[in-house]
Amino acid sequence: MDLTVVAYVIYLLISVALTVWVARTLSRNGRVFLADVLQGNEKLADAVNHLLVVGFYLVNLGFVALYLEEPAGVEDARELFEVLSVKIGVVLLVLGIMHLGNVYVLNKIRRRGMMEREQLPPVPPQGWTAPAAGA
Repeated sequence: MDLTVVAYVIYLLISVALTVWVARTLSRNGRVFLADVLQGNEKLADAVNHLLVVGFYLVNLGFVALYLEEPAGVEDARELFEVLSVKIGVVLLVLGIMHLGNVYVLNKIRRRGMMEREQLPPVPPQGWTAPAAGA
């Protein structure tokens, strides 16, 4: 059997499994942030969370597919491990960057929501006061 095909199969299995694992982790833990940002609106948090996960899958699986080709081919077991380590390492870096990007965006949205809630007066204004005379 051609070792290049073996490399492709192993690369796809590991990359897809890692992508699914990271997406599930982001989905499960990101939902808490979204629910907080959306002030407890669980249905909206679930919908936004699902859309983020779909986008995550599309970007990462698209990258995995585009990065599949190995133009030089794989001749022996040593080269098989080298090719796989580079390919899977790059996929891990992309997944890590996407994960950190998601966490950064969610945290930014959460902070903005917290600041907006803090700016609301604790009680509604009860009247209007005219400026002092001569001031």
